[in-house]
Amino acid sequence: MFDSVLVANRGEIAVRVIRTLRAMGIRSVAVFSDADAHARHVAEADVAVNIGPAPARQSYLSIDALLAAIERTGAQAVHPGYGFLSENSQFAEALSAAGVVFIGPPVTAIQTMGDKISAKAAVSGFGVPVVPGISRPGLTDDDLISGAPDVGFPVLVKPSAGGGGKGMRVVHDAADLPAALASARREAASAFGDDTLFLERFVLNPRHIEVQVLADNHGNVVHLGERECSLQRRHQKVIEEAPSPLLDPQTRARIGAAACDTARSVDYTGAGTVEFIVSADRPDEFFFMEMNTRLQVEHPVTEMVTGLDLVELQLRIAAGEKLPIAQDEIRLVGHAIEARVYAEDPARGFLPTGGDVVGLREPAGPGIRVDSGLARGTVVGSDYDPMLAKVIAHADDRGAALRALDSALANTAVLGLTTNVDFLRFLLADPDVAAGDLDTGLLDRRLPDFTAAEPSDDDLIAGAAYRWLRSWPTGPTDPWAVPSGWRIAGRAPTPIRLKAGDRTDHVWLTGTPERATAVVEGRENRTLSASLTGDALAVTVDGLRTDYLVAEAGGQVWLAAAGRVVSVEEVREAPVRPDDEAGGDAELTSPMPGAVVAVGVEDGAAVTAGTVVVTVEAMKMEHALTAPVDGVAELLVDAGEQVKVGQVLARITAIKEPQT
Repeated sequence: MFDSVLVANRGEIAVRVIRTLRAMGIRSVAVFSDADAHARHVAEADVAVNIGPAPARQSYLSIDALLAAIERTGAQAVHPGYGFLSENSQFAEALSAAGVVFIGPPVTAIQTMGDKISAKAAVSGFGVPVVPGISRPGLTDDDLISGAPDVGFPVLVKPSAGGGGKGMRVVHDAADLPAALASARREAASAFGDDTLFLERFVLNPRHIEVQVLADNHGNVVHLGERECSLQRRHQKVIEEAPSPLLDPQTRARIGAAACDTARSVDYTGAGTVEFIVSADRPDEFFFMEMNTRLQVEHPVTEMVTGLDLVELQLRIAAGEKLPIAQDEIRLVGHAIEARVYAEDPARGFLPTGGDVVGLREPAGPGIRVDSGLARGTVVGSDYDPMLAKVIAHADDRGAALRALDSALANTAVLGLTTNVDFLRFLLADPDVAAGDLDTGLLDRRLPDFTAAEPSDDDLIAGAAYRWLRSWPTGPTDPWAVPSGWRIAGRAPTPIRLKAGDRTDHVWLTGTPERATAVVEGRENRTLSASLTGDALAVTVDGLRTDYLVAEAGGQVWLAAAGRVVSVEEVREAPVRPDDEAGGDAELTSPMPGAVVAVGVEDGAAVTAGTVVVTVEAMKMEHALTAPVDGVAELLVDAGEQVKVGQVLARITAIKEPQT
């Protein structure tokens, strides 16, 4: 077994790998960019090495920087996690040349499965069914456009390289295909450095089923059952579970055998995942999609139902050991469900968010697991993927696991930025999700029904109480020296104007923390008592007590309670109304921090409403900004420029109707 392993990754997966290394008594080496100098994975490793600036291409994607870190620390092996260089054959080759073990499959397997065109050819030779389509090297846009009718619409445009749904487009009409191909090539080139595309028939009512496989260097291949990954957004998984509620035991055995044959087709070793598409209308029919030659984000649900540590098994296989378990010894016990916590705002089309983590609460308890890269003080920026953590629940059956996961999410709070936790709970409460009637389009269909919870009067009262408690004397003092709103005699209430979400109201507080009156503008009097101990705020309004996790940063007070997170801030000046600003013209502002990846028009060009003017990318997601009115475009940024949230990127001067 290795003495020292370098983890070539960051965030929650680096923390998770380090946990197993520690349990096995293996020295862990972390790497970090300038942006991650104070990250949790850096603090938890035995040794940590700075490998460059924040941009991933200059740090986590720099093979030279990683090789230098290996040499400095004497690491014998490298665990790549997922993403970054985990499926990069050049990285695996470079490690081999340096005499360092890559904890993953052989280079040839990475190369074959990393190209979806060659992967389909390889598995077809072993009798694994594949989706009909056009998949040969060097396909041009004209080739794909002319061949699409033979495949049959709707078609799925897919990049040959990479994964994670980047560059994938579903096209229902031939007229939309040219634009989809151009967009997909641009995104694939940006994400993977390879814009090769191919087409597949889009399976109606598709379900995404994947099978975990393990193979050693002694010819043994086993599967650990399947995971259901159908709850996706933009081809990115959000909630996963094991086993799938769709498959019966016979289909489970067949799809598991096909996954093992897939591994054998490329002489695979290590842990890998074979992804299949299954029609919800014909659950006994499945097609190979791709093989991920690495550990998957959702591997914890498999670990929960099998009781196996996949990272430990990866290490043992890489060290030359035989698999310690045979296929007939593998048992799936109970049910496990995982939810991914992202830095994004579901109410604004899942736009990436960011900020400093000023407060944090993660759930714990029987059957609950949290894989997280978060800590208080973590800075969530736009340089990397927006996934922050994973919350996993395991129980005897699926219904109990769903309830346990919802309860765990209600006790999850990240203060300082907006996350998708509310949306995850909304999704878990959906009747089709509860019934197991899933498909890859369900999440997008439910999205219009989701609305972010509006801040309540009690939230405003809690925010006001926090501010007053922070200024309340902690030692003996003249009772008349306390903040005016808390006067013992209950006179002269002082208003505080607070903004929470889309509402702005005054709150008046009168009395003492033990006995006060609170009034929200236009509402009735409420009784109030409040106390603050560290980051624990206890507020009792009209006899109902609520315990908040609370933190303040940048003038905002963040409050978490009862599964909700809200922020309030004091407003000292009247806000400017939108119609005071533009006077009929329009400004296109960046909805997120990121980079301009495309400019759709020339400066001074006439545009019509709906024209894409600027495209911004952050956290691996593109967002197109369109002209809201007919007019003339004034460009204020160039392609490649870094921009801040709220920065004006372009102005549209509206075309005025001539006066008659």
